Amino acid sequence: MSSITQKKNDKPCESRRNFLLAGATTFVMASMPGISSAANLLVKEYPRHKIGQISQLQTNKPMDFQFPPSNPISTFVLVKLGERAGAGVGKDKDIVAFSNLCTHMGGPLNGSYKSEHKAMGPCPLHLTTFDLTRHGMVIAGHATESLPQARLEVDGDDIYVTGIMGLIYGTQSNPMAWT
Repeated sequence: MSSITQKKNDKPCESRRNFLLAGATTFVMASMPGISSAANLLVKEYPRHKIGQISQLQTNKPMDFQFPPSNPISTFVLVKLGERAGAGVGKDKDIVAFSNLCTHMGGPLNGSYKSEHKAMGPCPLHLTTFDLTRHGMVIAGHATESLPQARLEVDGDDIYVTGIMGLIYGTQSNPMAWT
C-alpha cells in the first residue's frame, strides 16, 4: 500500500504515519548540532587537582578520593580497569574515576566495584549497577543517568582531576571551584 493516498480532488495527502516520521526526522536532524553543545554544558571545569600516581595503582584495586576538596560529601573512586574505557587515561586508556553516589537517589556505591564486570553497584537502595568502561552508563536498575565521571589528566606519573562530566547527586549544580 502506498504511503500517499489520493483525495477526491487528486491532491496527494500524506499519511499520519509518514507525517510523524518526517517530523521526527526533521527534529533529530535539526537538533544534531545542539547535541554536542549540550554534552559540553554538562562538564564542570576545575583547577587541576592531584589525586594519585599511576605507579601506585593496581589493576582492579579501586581508591577513593574526595573531589572537589571543598565538598565533604562528594567522594569519587579511581580505578585502573585493565581494559580500555570511555575517557580513560594512561598508556592503556584504562584509568577512570567516578562519583560514589548513585544518580537515582544518592545511595552509597563505595566498595561496590565488581572487577569481573568492570561495574559499580548494585546500589543498596534500588540495585542500580553502572558500567565503568562506558562512561558509567546504567546497566540495570532505577537510575536513568550515568554516574558523574571525573575528567582526568596524566602528567608523567601523576594523575590529576580537571573537571566532572555529569551532575553530582544532591546538587543543583556541581560545587564551585575552591580558592
